[in-house]
Amino acid sequence: MKLVNLSNERVIAEKLEGAYHFFQRLKGLMFTESLGSRTGLHIKPCRSIHTFFMSYSIDVLYVNNQNIVIAIDERLEPGRVGKLYADATSVIELPAGTVEETGTCIGNELHFEN
Repeated sequence: MKLVNLSNERVIAEKLEGAYHFFQRLKGLMFTESLGSRTGLHIKPCRSIHTFFMSYSIDVLYVNNQNIVIAIDERLEPGRVGKLYADATSVIELPAGTVEETGTCIGNELHFEN
């Protein structure tokens, strides 16, 4: 699936994988070596994430049920815990630097294209 920022018409991820079942959400990006350029992981339902058992930093978008970005963690380092956002219904994990590169901001509306 492709992730597009409707607010600035920029593609955030060309290849977005989904983690929609318990074990997919549990594993997330743990034990992976890297997250490829223009890729990401959409975790739903999810209100917070961690980067335990990861060896690289990531950007994180916290999204509500209207697909609006309500919070962002940029360059979240390995071994950290992201904040818990009660209004978040899903989280998108992206390569570090993606938020800055794509100009994604809090309040932006996202679109998931199949």
